Amino acid sequence: MNKRDFPKVHFYDQDFVDIYDKTWSWLQDYWLDPKTGENSVEGYFLYSSNDEQIIDQFETIFSSFFLVYSNRNYPANQNLDYFYARQEESGAIRWKYDCKTNQPVTNAQNPEGVGMPLFAWAEFNLFHKSANKKRVKEVMVILEKYMEWIDATFKQENGLYTCPLAATTMTNSPRSQAKYLVDFNSALAINALYMSQLGDILNDKDLSFKYKRNYFSLKTRINSMMWNSETGFYHDLDENCEKLRTKTIAGFWPMLAEIPNEDKADRLVDHLLNPCTFGTDHPFPSLSADEPEFNEDGNEFCGSVYPPFTFVVIKGLERYQKYDLARECAIRHLYHILDALFPEGSHSKGDLWEAYAPCKSGVAKSADNPEFPKKRYIHYTGLSTIALMIENIIGLAISLPRKTVDWTIPNLEIMGIENLSLKRNLITILSNKSQRGWEIHMESEKLYYFTINILGEKKKTLPIPSGKCSMLIDKL
Repeated sequence: MNKRDFPKVHFYDQDFVDIYDKTWSWLQDYWLDPKTGENSVEGYFLYSSNDEQIIDQFETIFSSFFLVYSNRNYPANQNLDYFYARQEESGAIRWKYDCKTNQPVTNAQNPEGVGMPLFAWAEFNLFHKSANKKRVKEVMVILEKYMEWIDATFKQENGLYTCPLAATTMTNSPRSQAKYLVDFNSALAINALYMSQLGDILNDKDLSFKYKRNYFSLKTRINSMMWNSETGFYHDLDENCEKLRTKTIAGFWPMLAEIPNEDKADRLVDHLLNPCTFGTDHPFPSLSADEPEFNEDGNEFCGSVYPPFTFVVIKGLERYQKYDLARECAIRHLYHILDALFPEGSHSKGDLWEAYAPCKSGVAKSADNPEFPKKRYIHYTGLSTIALMIENIIGLAISLPRKTVDWTIPNLEIMGIENLSLKRNLITILSNKSQRGWEIHMESEKLYYFTINILGEKKKTLPIPSGKCSMLIDKL
């Protein structure tokens, strides 16, 4: 096995495996040298449009969550490092850059060019897939300056932050009256939470405490000012700090930040199950289905399903141990992506798209934006076809520094992963049914610790030695 190959997944539905493989094969077309526009592994992960080579902060952060599984064929840190290298004296890192000129791209809607502040979340995930403590130490200086810039530029006297709607990417969402955005403030809480955890990795107690204090301060304000007990939802605030009525996908970001208590989280989950709000056929729409501006064709952020926001909701569900619901929604989401890849009764060929329709199979549409949705938009859909496939549908959670692999199996099915590179260690974990019953086969070059959780009934942690071994589930 060549370590440069991509890991293989096994699943009972071959269509899921095919779309996973197809995503990796398409990826090379978007790894470009910005100067020449030619394919180059030394280049960056770019989506070219109108001959522009724009590198986008939101795309970069979210794409790192599936690039970590590329067996280092495509470094997940490459685009992130591009942003860090452009940091200004003030600490500012802008949301978009033109790679040909290395100049920031700003506009009237976002004059400061601020993006969703989630670098620390991405770096924490990178650390657990690479165990590179040296990198954490190097980027921490950059991330601290970045947070200082955001505090100095966007923090208000009430302790919350304000920013343009464009910074959240939700451009045409019916949130024009909002001054304090629930997703931007939650993203800052997420960033502070992971800055604290990166401080723990460096054994820097002062750093860890500083950002933990920032996190709890934001958590308290979001809970006290943005939660509406009548709607069971988190809302944006207007300039007078009054809660706005509109329910958007932004209201679920607090779950990823572990802001709601169990009761509030349960009420948010009720919305995810309610077909009249966010429990539409294709989970999860960017706007609640009972809002007057909701559009069954999507119309961008008036209802379309965007993979990064679905990813945020599913990871939020994980924080509250809602593993079965997270997996069920990931599977439904992937079936809808498959339907758009192989459209039934259509003469046109399908593809991977930026966004999907909420109430039916197929791609989202917009009457006003002819460029929507972007075609073969792997920066977004790779989250679903690769990251959700490995982490939620197959159910693997991997931490290289801890030398642990956790496998949550909600159903006994033929599935697993083969030749996943963990630094200098290739691992294979597969379940199948033999004459002796359900069996798990494992292969590894080095020792690691394997925790298996089957149907929520059997849970066991075992040291897996180098070489090949197997275990019978009935004997656990």
